[in-house]
Amino acid sequence: MTSTVVVGGFFGDEGKGKIISYLAIKDNPKVIVRGGAGPNAGHTIKDGDKVYKVRMLPSGFLNKDAKVMIGPGVVINPEVLQKEIDDFGVSGRAFIDKHCGVIEETHLARDSKGELKEKIGSTGSGTGPANADRAMRVLNLAKDFDSLSSIIVDVPAEVIYSKDKYENLLVEGTQGSFLSLWHGTYPFVTSKDVTASGICADIGLGPTKVDEVIVVFKSYVTRVGTGPLDKELSLEEAEKKGWSEFGTVTGRQRRAADFDFDLARRAIMLNGATQISITKLDVLFTDCAGKTSYNELSDDAKAFIKNIEDELNTPVTIIGTGPTVNDVIDRRS
Repeated sequence: MTSTVVVGGFFGDEGKGKIISYLAIKDNPKVIVRGGAGPNAGHTIKDGDKVYKVRMLPSGFLNKDAKVMIGPGVVINPEVLQKEIDDFGVSGRAFIDKHCGVIEETHLARDSKGELKEKIGSTGSGTGPANADRAMRVLNLAKDFDSLSSIIVDVPAEVIYSKDKYENLLVEGTQGSFLSLWHGTYPFVTSKDVTASGICADIGLGPTKVDEVIVVFKSYVTRVGTGPLDKELSLEEAEKKGWSEFGTVTGRQRRAADFDFDLARRAIMLNGATQISITKLDVLFTDCAGKTSYNELSDDAKAFIKNIEDELNTPVTIIGTGPTVNDVIDRRS
């Protein structure tokens, strides 16, 4: 049984939601727990003809046998959370920690105008101001709200209990390595560290309890909002390549560039990655769409994967070949 941490390797938008959803079903963890900043991160999941846009719950909720939890380091919007619990049918198995910070109207108001909005293109979700208040020790926590009492559990204790029972544990990161407050392209970053170490701290999982760290890279780089993007393509070039995308939370068009080996190499280092997941291979190589076996890939696609493994000295174990949860090649032994 293993504990697996999944994080983004670039600027978010790498397709973590799909990969986490796949792992949640394939590995059947009993607990799936989310770290990260708050509802400023969005994951899109396609299951058959259903499309889910998730901002608060872990993306692994499709596994109906798993508890889905939010770690104490995450700030929550109770309205967004309750809507997802209702819409996704997870009542009775969705939980938060009593130390989760709570986003209130004042945070939404502060985030919708002013320097953050203008300077770095904040999502307006209230996440940044709430995390700022937490640093100042004035933020209200989940334990302060009677309305949240029915979904509060001791998340770190649940995580360790699951691990000690030799059950698979899946830990979900948000955003991407270079949106980390410590390691990213400051000031164009989120309000916390979102590398693997930060995500584990968010949920109370000590470093000796981590078995695998999977860093997710898209087969090209995208970024929403402002901030540096090396070798950025024009919108026309991105559209010609089929890389024209829009953010899950903001709806803003994503900027695009070719796969960046320098960024990827640093992400491997920062996260202590043991495995790589590559998503949207089918966008680069359309003949690979929907493939579930590595042997079915074209020679060009195999060469692309091998080059990543050689350059980053880390195995590519999970490959996304389409939009749905099961459009995956799993090369884990």
